Amino acid sequence: MAKIELYTTMFCPYCARARNLLQKKGVGFTDIDVMVDDDKREEMIARAGGRRTVPQIFIDGQHIGGSDELVALDREGKLDPMLGLSR
Repeated sequence: MAKIELYTTMFCPYCARARNLLQKKGVGFTDIDVMVDDDKREEMIARAGGRRTVPQIFIDGQHIGGSDELVALDREGKLDPMLGLSR
């Protein structure tokens, strides 16, 4: 199973969208709240190549982008293989 990390904030609708998609897929993920943790926010920015918006999503250490990119991968049929799922 893939290692999935989401940098998020609690009240972000795009974060909720990404969480919901991953939950529907039945995969576990690490949710890293950057709302009150400046060190984690700086870590996110560094890992995401300067992107400051949430969510920032990583699968097996590879930066995927945000919620829109995650949904696009799913629509293209590319997300399941990245997650280690077979259709």
